[in-house]
Amino acid sequence: MTTPWVRRSLLAVTAAGIVATAFELASERHWNGFEQLIPWAAAAVLTVAVGLACTRRRAAHLLARTLALMVMGASLYGVLDHAAVNHHSGPLDQRYADSWDAMSETQQWWYAVTKMVGPAPVLAPGILAQTAFLLILASALRANDAREFGAVTAGR
Repeated sequence: MTTPWVRRSLLAVTAAGIVATAFELASERHWNGFEQLIPWAAAAVLTVAVGLACTRRRAAHLLARTLALMVMGASLYGVLDHAAVNHHSGPLDQRYADSWDAMSETQQWWYAVTKMVGPAPVLAPGILAQTAFLLILASALRANDAREFGAVTAGR
């Protein structure tokens, strides 16, 4: 009896994550050029996946999980791209312009990932992966719930 409640809760948190991501993208005016449209497309795909995960059909759940995995890939691309953008802007930062080339690669990348240099929030794209993972969990619970329901009705 708790499985449907947990599944619905996971779907609700997934939907909230999509809305929050869209709000953040809009507030950052994240729509200039093809690369900046990728998270918008990922959010749209994830919205379709939520709709599929709300159905009872097994094929729809498999498709929802596949779409969620694609969104996780887009999210990973975003994290890596943001880190690279920050790394490339390192020599342009007035605090590190003179010392950037003397820094180790590890230190340069650390500064890029922690946003000590560059404008891009490195972990922001990760919210799409987290949201997609919640959808996968919700869909897996639905599949598990359906198997339990089948076992209960078969035993009658």
